[in-house]
Amino acid sequence: MSSDAPAPAPAVTRGDVARGAGLAGLARAGALIEAVAQPLYIWMFGLAGYGIYVVLWGAVSLLTNIIDLSMTSALQRVVPTRDDEQQVHGALKLALLITVVPATLVALAVSLSAASIAPLFSAAPDDAARLPAAIALFVWALPLWTFIEVATSAARARRAFGPEIRLRIFWEQLARLAFAGLFFGLGFQSIGLMAAHLASLFLTALLCLPLIARYYDLRLLLRAPMPAPLARELLASGLALLPANLSRRLLIDAPPLLINFMLPGARGAAAAGIFEIARKLSTVPYIVRQAFQYVLGPLSSAQAHADRAAIAPLYLFASRVSTALVVPLAGLMVFTGADVLSVYRSEALAALPLLAILCAARAAEAIVGPAGTIVEMVGHRGLPLLNSLLAFLLWIGLALWLTPAYGALGMAIAVSAGILASTWAAAVELRISDGLTPFGRKLFQGLAIALAGVAAMAMVEHLTGGPLRFGLNMILWAATSWLALRYGLTREDRLALGGLSRRLRLV
Repeated sequence: MSSDAPAPAPAVTRGDVARGAGLAGLARAGALIEAVAQPLYIWMFGLAGYGIYVVLWGAVSLLTNIIDLSMTSALQRVVPTRDDEQQVHGALKLALLITVVPATLVALAVSLSAASIAPLFSAAPDDAARLPAAIALFVWALPLWTFIEVATSAARARRAFGPEIRLRIFWEQLARLAFAGLFFGLGFQSIGLMAAHLASLFLTALLCLPLIARYYDLRLLLRAPMPAPLARELLASGLALLPANLSRRLLIDAPPLLINFMLPGARGAAAAGIFEIARKLSTVPYIVRQAFQYVLGPLSSAQAHADRAAIAPLYLFASRVSTALVVPLAGLMVFTGADVLSVYRSEALAALPLLAILCAARAAEAIVGPAGTIVEMVGHRGLPLLNSLLAFLLWIGLALWLTPAYGALGMAIAVSAGILASTWAAAVELRISDGLTPFGRKLFQGLAIALAGVAAMAMVEHLTGGPLRFGLNMILWAATSWLALRYGLTREDRLALGGLSRRLRLV
């Protein structure tokens, strides 16, 4: 068989998507642990200390997404279309060399220049004195995180959507929390949180080695050839997707950085911390949509080679499930936000209006499902660039206008606008180019039920307070989610949910 011939793609069903999304969602549930750990970090290291930590982590994460040239997404395109294991292993070998080696060199350069880089950041006086040492240490998260990202994306490219569960939850997140407690007990200041993050990444990177060995042959990986055509295809795919991926990461990692640069001293660090509190909590409803993004990337790439029209029912299914689950969950986060933020230090309550804005954007984004991912994976190389430019220009324009006057709240408005512009533009493009649309009677039915449930939560907000309000909103969220799934999905959709559908009595 020719090494250049694409492997015949097995038919992908809604059940495949549901199972993969369930596993990916569980893997991404590390965000839930982060949401729980966040108030503990703030209690231990203070809001300003937490703020400078998230700013530095945002810088590292953003650098990762520039340096990796979107090799994580390119693997999703290339690996599922190959039946030659030498080419599969050659692609992974190339991806690792292209990303980890430059990341290591950049980390070395930044570490040696930490003293001259530190004045760029705003921090409280005590933290400012420790910034050069913190930067020199924390920048080594860059090669570690780059390796972790490529390793886990290589597993996903094999349609293995669940392996991140142990790494992302039981090791990376819980280990970070344990290390943070240890360093706090030893008397470390804000640098202790950065050291804990670095230690957890090192442990996770070590555990990625057996993960790669599970889905790839390490001996073949070492000797696999890297032919020029394969390298050109991998780089072309990555570079085509880089603007879209970078745009998404800019809306996640750059806002705390920009807030920190625009607002002076401790105010800049604290405002970055406030924004990150709201952003992190708003990722709870985003987990559902992100799970479908992870799954439909490699599945739609493989399916497009066999039967492009077969993507339509998968897209409809993902959009209906996302709407039924994300909209009620976003409402719950908004109307129980005061209760959730009460476990933080008192200054964290300033994040409540930001949380409402960001959760509303996530709900509106969920309605069109994983449109952006499908646009990227089925070969529309120009459209991701267009969408990323639209999102970036709208975000940066609003951020520069609103942040000086409104601080973190202005940044939340700017980020929400950028998110929605990119996602909804992708949905319009799919409708024009491929005739794909998420909209139909069932989606509107589920959306109407979800919005009615959110309206009921808003009424509870005005009628009562304290534990009773929280309990009633939890009941309303559970009932709304069930009704939206029951009446917002077709029977085939509900059957595709498998055992979950039976346990919830959706069929």
